[in-house]
Amino acid sequence: MHTRQSLELRQQQQLALTPQLQQSIRFLQLSAQELEAEVAQALQENPLLEREEEYDIDAGATVAQEAAAVQEDRWLLNNAPSRRQAGNHEEAERPEAELPVTLRDHLCEQLRLTRASERDRALVGILIDELDDNGYLSSSLDEILAFLPSELEVERNELTAALRLLQSFDPLGIGAQSLSECLLLQLRRRNGEQPTLEQAQALEHAEVIAQHHLAVLATGNLNKLREILEIPMEQLRAAHALLLRLEPRPARNWSGDTAAYVTPDVVIRKVGQRWEAALNPAVVPRVRMNAVYAQVLAETQVSPELQVQLQQAQGLVKSVHQRFVTILRVAQAIVDQQTAYLEQGVKAMRPMVLRDIAQQLGLHESTISRATKQKYAQTPWGTIELKQFFSTALQTDDGEATSATAVRSLIAKLVSEEPPHKPLSDSKIAEKLAAQGVVIARRTVAKYREAEGIEPAIMRKARAALNAP
Repeated sequence: MHTRQSLELRQQQQLALTPQLQQSIRFLQLSAQELEAEVAQALQENPLLEREEEYDIDAGATVAQEAAAVQEDRWLLNNAPSRRQAGNHEEAERPEAELPVTLRDHLCEQLRLTRASERDRALVGILIDELDDNGYLSSSLDEILAFLPSELEVERNELTAALRLLQSFDPLGIGAQSLSECLLLQLRRRNGEQPTLEQAQALEHAEVIAQHHLAVLATGNLNKLREILEIPMEQLRAAHALLLRLEPRPARNWSGDTAAYVTPDVVIRKVGQRWEAALNPAVVPRVRMNAVYAQVLAETQVSPELQVQLQQAQGLVKSVHQRFVTILRVAQAIVDQQTAYLEQGVKAMRPMVLRDIAQQLGLHESTISRATKQKYAQTPWGTIELKQFFSTALQTDDGEATSATAVRSLIAKLVSEEPPHKPLSDSKIAEKLAAQGVVIARRTVAKYREAEGIEPAIMRKARAALNAP
């Protein structure tokens, strides 16, 4: 039997999550403050970017004349950072060690140390951007798959593997899709020590509780839970103590204090007979390519390193522009659908779901979700998150539909007008809503009441009694 070695050239196409695509998706997800931080970091790292208000025309013309020779390309590259730092002295003098480490930075650093492929790292990066303030994955894997371009051919098992990698990172429980999964991730991350029999039993019972019986545990009825598990009370208490040591909010240590105010991304006002949405200039980063350096690069042959910086600068400017174009399109579509709210207030909020705006604009629902999450609009009724314009439809007895948001406002109004020493029960609230033509179940009233942060009737009555003179 003979073997033979040969060389063979083969051409094939391979699709990847390009840096530009990842950046565009991530920028749309960011809040105004997070975007400003991204732009500020890019300005520090890339000499080809500048803020428009920092541009000096006279100095730029002088540099352009001096840069005619090809050899000065290297000089520009080496001196550009110091030129920018001179124009932004306060930011340049701030020690790098003082910059706060965000949860995203913490996770990305761990990702960098893995041996994952570039494609897998890109997928993990997308999942990191989907984490909410508590460290949970805010979108399902199916939703994330849906917004990824089909030509990338991302399989669900690839995304599942990326999630498993993310969930192996610190802090424990990160990337969970529910409280149950968060606790299980922490329980199953065992160290190398061999547990004692009592510890092993407590761990086993804690996993069962976390997976199947959190609702019973939340009631505080340990006797009922002991009967369900059929174990001695001592073992149940040990499992309960183990669960209490876990962290239900993995991102707690990275959640800073939130300011009591927000800067609106969009301003909604009436122009003539039409309501219009306009971008708030205060939140739009005025960043652009440095005209002087762009001219030099167009006339000379640049190094590969500088070519990369050029591509990154162009990509950032394009991503920032596309982000605000999308937000404005979505905001105006929302305004066109919610003119009654703008005229009359929350009680006139019409039912609307993400699909309505997505179909109107020819975009995916996940894009609408990203364009409205942590994006705020200044309206005649206050500054609200764009996401609050969306709510499910509830039928009234006259065949019309009202929004869940409007019903919540009605519940809040009824509670605010109730007698302090005789508060309305959920059943009574349901009856009063029915009298106004909104027929919903008592449990739905309870859900909306809790969403409004209103205590049950028994708690309101007890609080009124304590505050009585």
